[in-house]
Amino acid sequence: MLATARSAALIGVDAVPVTVEVDVSPGLPAFNIVGLPDQAVSEARERVRAAIRNSNLPFPAARITVNLAPADLRKEGPMYDLPIALGLLAAQEMLPAAALAGVLLAGELALDGSVRMIGGAVNLALLAAQEGGDVLLGEGNASEAALIDGVRVYPAPTLRAALQHLSGQVPLTPATPPEYVDEGAAFPDLADLKGQGQARRALEIALAGGHNLLLVGSPGSGKTMLARRAPGLLPRLTRAEALEVTRIHSAAGLTGTRQGLIQTPPYRSPHHTVSDAGLIGGGSVPRPGEVSLAHRGVLFLDEFPEFSRKALETLRQPMEDGEVTISRARASLRYPAKFQLIAAMNPCPCGHFGDPEKACTCTPTARHRYAARLSGPLLDRIDIRVTVPRLTVDELTRAAAPEASAPVRGRIQAARDVMTQRQGERNSLLVGQALRQHAALASGPTSFMAAAARQLGLTGRGHDRVLRLARTVADLSGSASISEVHLAEAVAFRPREL
Repeated sequence: MLATARSAALIGVDAVPVTVEVDVSPGLPAFNIVGLPDQAVSEARERVRAAIRNSNLPFPAARITVNLAPADLRKEGPMYDLPIALGLLAAQEMLPAAALAGVLLAGELALDGSVRMIGGAVNLALLAAQEGGDVLLGEGNASEAALIDGVRVYPAPTLRAALQHLSGQVPLTPATPPEYVDEGAAFPDLADLKGQGQARRALEIALAGGHNLLLVGSPGSGKTMLARRAPGLLPRLTRAEALEVTRIHSAAGLTGTRQGLIQTPPYRSPHHTVSDAGLIGGGSVPRPGEVSLAHRGVLFLDEFPEFSRKALETLRQPMEDGEVTISRARASLRYPAKFQLIAAMNPCPCGHFGDPEKACTCTPTARHRYAARLSGPLLDRIDIRVTVPRLTVDELTRAAAPEASAPVRGRIQAARDVMTQRQGERNSLLVGQALRQHAALASGPTSFMAAAARQLGLTGRGHDRVLRLARTVADLSGSASISEVHLAEAVAFRPREL
């Protein structure tokens, strides 16, 4: 007897159809899985056998062959346990073969027959929405998959419950999407940081336009405090952006404890010992890296020069293109990576160069070597570079009450609304003709920009980044055009040297 079930495979963040063919034929008992399975898929034989028997269902003493088609596509993970088990039961006429035709199945089976969570539930539901049909998953994934409109998602706690639902004996109730939980209140407030007016202004401009930001200052100056308050200043994601972010985190298996769509911009802060694959993505089993997990949000790299040179240089392509391409022998994977970089570093190895109270012990050669860990092409992609001085005790005591996050968030939201109405994206993503159109300069500002470009030795990329930054400064001030004042502030945030 032959039965066929529908499932899927994750290629990057996209789900592609996989047909699970189960054949039960006379012969010596055997259980073979073909179709380029990895180790986890091959081990499904033991999980499926134990789950069927412990569910008090018959397991045939026959020759069982499972084919996962297309055969040239690598199948990874335990998500095929459920479709294999149900296909095996259908091949024994425990349920009508037609019952498997209109439903996409995925789930890991425990030995007692319960259905466990898998990664990529949102991605599978998106595939089902495109192709039509229902989705049957474990209870832990059902509400996540139900976020996709136009798809009925049924939560199956056990293999027996899935069998009873598909055979029409005990229908399952479709899952509903969970309520949105606002995570904004969990982020620390900007009111906790005293002083640092220039750095706070730089952060506001950077977040409004999505510009990359580098904070340079002594230990204890407030660089990390400032960066950790960035997520609380960002507006909520639109539904389209939230779906983009959620499907990335779902593919990485990181949405298990979340409720609903990820509508708060993600904030990722990997340690400087992170591997290249951990930062960019890839590995023996390709997974999204930190730059993709920070898509539509903030990637904070503390102790910036301490990251490996190779890892930092791999940032250049996604910073420019907004995506990561990982090439393998069998396939080329693409992960979205429109992240905003915020980096922090000390001015020298000892950290006290320019400090008003502690003398620097580094030689000029050591300071130059430390700064040289960041290549010119990488720095050229950072729009704002600002020094964060360490405040003395007297300055901290006399500092006025700092502005809280709420009014800053309001100004950032207003500027983002202007950008969306004008060009549909943040200013940092303006390129080509769109940049020339929306950041056009009058004769006066054009002369100013030309003089600044010559004085600072700006590259073509640097010139365009200053224009984007000036466009954001103008939007924050409510100006429709870019003036010399806006250009001057943008140029001031891009010094020739660190």
